[in-house]
Amino acid sequence: MFNKVLIANRGEIALRVIRACKELGVRTLAVYSEADIDSLHVQLADEAICIGPAPSNQSYLKIDRIISAAEIGDVDAIHPGYGFLAENAHFADICDSCHIKFIGPPADAIRAMGDKNIARATARKAGVPVTPGSDGLVESEAEAMKVAKRIGYPVMIKAVAGGGGKGMRAAHNDGSLLQAFRAARMEAEKAFGNSGVYIEKLIENPHHIEFQIMADGHGEVVHLGERDCSMQRRNQKIIEETPSPLMTEKLREKMGAASVKLARAVDYVGAGTIEYLVDDHGNFYFMEMNTRIQVEHCITEEAYGVDLVKEQIKVAAGEKLSSFIREAKLKYHAIECRINAEDPFNNFQPSPGRIDLYYAPGGRGVRIDSHAYAGYTVPPHYDSMIAKVIAMGTTRENAIARMTRALGEYMITGIKTTIPFQEAIMRDPDFLRGKYNTGFVGKIIESRVAEFARR
Repeated sequence: MFNKVLIANRGEIALRVIRACKELGVRTLAVYSEADIDSLHVQLADEAICIGPAPSNQSYLKIDRIISAAEIGDVDAIHPGYGFLAENAHFADICDSCHIKFIGPPADAIRAMGDKNIARATARKAGVPVTPGSDGLVESEAEAMKVAKRIGYPVMIKAVAGGGGKGMRAAHNDGSLLQAFRAARMEAEKAFGNSGVYIEKLIENPHHIEFQIMADGHGEVVHLGERDCSMQRRNQKIIEETPSPLMTEKLREKMGAASVKLARAVDYVGAGTIEYLVDDHGNFYFMEMNTRIQVEHCITEEAYGVDLVKEQIKVAAGEKLSSFIREAKLKYHAIECRINAEDPFNNFQPSPGRIDLYYAPGGRGVRIDSHAYAGYTVPPHYDSMIAKVIAMGTTRENAIARMTRALGEYMITGIKTTIPFQEAIMRDPDFLRGKYNTGFVGKIIESRVAEFARR
């Protein structure tokens, strides 16, 4: 096992990794930007080093500064969390060249699955269904037009290095295609330093289902079921649950087998998530693989009774998959709400600032992952998520009731949050029946914002 791990991230995921390390008896080194000096991960790590100003391209994305901190701190491993450098194969290579273990998959696996275009080709070769689309990168507007005419509208332009909904634009005709193509490339370049995009057929209002993969360096690969991530706003997930209301045992078995097969095809090691679009008839199409721990890993942990982050660390240290992972069975239903510092009744405008009062819900079956506290100032420089509420129960109805109760207890003042919006979703009749897809929030919930505001 490692002696000391550097956490190359911030916020709740940095705190999550610190907690896992403490339980494994591993010391931790936090790195932080000047804006995060008061963040909990800085306070709770064994050591902390400032690596630069607030902008992430001057701190959390600066590989040289992170490696320098690792050498100063004499760490033997780096956990990248999610976002930032978590899926950067070059960073994994540099860690390896410096004899520092990257807690994640091999760099070659990141390259194979991190580039969305290569990942699609790999999935096709492995026999996993993919949506129709371009055969490679689309370099020009003229080429984009040809691809769109060949596969038919609507289409989705996607960044090859994308994630978190960035670098994605839908187009329904020639006019919107050109505008979407330019916008996707520009956003991709800004977010990932890579403007490359590809185009695929847009499956309208599908279900967004992802499968959790865990693999060790000894040839063992397993999946821990699915998560339904269809509750999205502008391609950003806001609520996830497992198991999915859409899923059947037969479909789970089929999609799980495809996920394991794809992970084996790239010699995957560590935690990963394979994402699919699924239509109402049970047809599924590979979308992408996230070669890292996911934000929503918590619901799998609670539903299956496992610790995915500790398992990540142990696998990176060379251990075989534990029996808890290999023999994990679905035990509970779990739901997660991502609490963002945004005003849901003002077009979800970001709401950074000082938190005056902070009271987190508790009780049986409720878990809070958060780096926020009373007096903490939410900086404007990063993702707006400040907490995750996870509720579990023996049935979906029980989990929803528990989540509704927890959201009602959650008190955060001084800033606006998405809590009332998500509480309203928990009471929506269609959500209660499990009748939702990726178009649910945009087409149904947002049309009722005024009604929710009066509640």
